[in-house]
Amino acid sequence: MPSVLTDGPASGRTEEWVRHARELREAPVERVLAWVGAAGADVPVPGAGETLARGDLLAGVAAESLTVARIAEPHLDALAILAEAGQTPPAGATWGVWAAEGPGDRLEAAGARAGGGWTLTGRKPWCSLAGSVSHALVTAWVGPAERRLFRVELAAPDVHVEEPAWVPTGLRRVVTTAVRFDHARAVPVGAEGWYLQRPGFWWGGTGVAAIWYGGAVGLARTLERRTRERDPDQIGLLHVGEVDAALHVARTVLLEAARAIDAGAATGRGGALLAARVRHVVAGVAEDVLERVGHALGPGPLSADADHAARVADLGLYVRQHHAERDAAALGRLVLEGDVAW
Repeated sequence: MPSVLTDGPASGRTEEWVRHARELREAPVERVLAWVGAAGADVPVPGAGETLARGDLLAGVAAESLTVARIAEPHLDALAILAEAGQTPPAGATWGVWAAEGPGDRLEAAGARAGGGWTLTGRKPWCSLAGSVSHALVTAWVGPAERRLFRVELAAPDVHVEEPAWVPTGLRRVVTTAVRFDHARAVPVGAEGWYLQRPGFWWGGTGVAAIWYGGAVGLARTLERRTRERDPDQIGLLHVGEVDAALHVARTVLLEAARAIDAGAATGRGGALLAARVRHVVAGVAEDVLERVGHALGPGPLSADADHAARVADLGLYVRQHHAERDAAALGRLVLEGDVAW
């Protein structure tokens, strides 16, 4: 099996993950999580010399199934965060990572800062897979303007998963909802502010970009297959060429990012700038591929090929984790505040 990100063959580990992604594409979330929970410890964490291998695995799984990739990514991210903090996860745990904030919602942490227990109280919005995972890493406020990361066990009686109002056309099984905490026991992970300041925060962002790239590759494979089934005209060839060039750009920046991370050149402001660039480029490529594949293939596959229609909807929703013009503006601020030479 060829690698999605490199010119060589995929590793045996990536082949195994892609094969399971194919087998689990329509499986219940709990079955996917069981596989991810059992196999996740074997996936390399970013920054430890195998960042490219990790990205290739994520992209390969996403090219097969964005749903499986979306279920696996937060679990693998949580394992990487805990490793960065020097903590060992409980055996058999499956993980979500919930750091989003929403208007009117506030989750607050209280506890003795010199070794006492901590509790969480309040409401956390945008908690993906809240009804399925066993544990979560959650950010909570420890002061007026400072947050800290905590790990929580979701089976506790003082953790309440709200009924979801989840009505997307894409990633329908990856249900996102709010969770309420009523003095729920929590274990701190890192110091105040550590979650957003650590190098791994930016490295995890490039991992999500690798998944967007993999989703675009899945659509490109459909375009190639269907174009070969007929004698393409110049317009059909144009779309294939444009998609190939766009994927090459995304692949190149992901390769560069993986090498920079493992070389220790992606920390601090440099890491933030690299991640912002990579995510912006890859998100743009994913949106371009979505549009070009739609133009090239027309309505037929969207109305008669359930797998293709699901891929289109899944990638359209997943790539909205990139905040478009707002993230572009954040990139512009990083450029102007730093010492960037063009």
